[in-house]
Amino acid sequence: MIKLREAVIVEGRYDRIKLSGLIDAPVIETGGFRVFKDREKQSLIRQIANSRGILIMTDSDGAGFVIRNFLNGAVPADRIRHCYIPQIEGKEKRKPQKSREGLLGVEGVTDEIIIEAIRKSGAHILGEDAPPENRITKSDLYALGLTGGKNASQNRQRLLKHLDLPTYLSTNAMLTALNCLYSLEELKQLDY
Repeated sequence: MIKLREAVIVEGRYDRIKLSGLIDAPVIETGGFRVFKDREKQSLIRQIANSRGILIMTDSDGAGFVIRNFLNGAVPADRIRHCYIPQIEGKEKRKPQKSREGLLGVEGVTDEIIIEAIRKSGAHILGEDAPPENRITKSDLYALGLTGGKNASQNRQRLLKHLDLPTYLSTNAMLTALNCLYSLEELKQLDY
């Protein structure tokens, strides 16, 4: 497993699932073309880019490049790294047939190909001896009244609105976003 400074931007949930066993970094889904109209998601990606930088890893098909180019125009160039997976013909295991262009997406290529593509991207791979981060955990969210208790849902909504984050984020997605943007101490000091 490699640890990245940048957050990784992918098209969908299966891409995120694929990367979860390979990298130690936040992985944010665009929801495919949904990102074009989703101002909240665009704002979240810009905030994360400004905080830690982003690594865009979309499929190597036409749709992936349209999403990549859109994000390229939405975030300052110095906050983006691009990770390109090679164009490999094939079909993902979960799909009944090949994609329109007949190419494997992020979810379909081997782990080795993804890791090599990340290395070629110039992403900041943190060494094994890097000090551990003070990450926000689900237990912290519980202690702050953001999960598992009375009014937790309303508290999450207030917090997300206060931080200009998408209000539809699930608890896990919110946790990822918070860890990209804030330390536990900063979160505790927020007045929402």
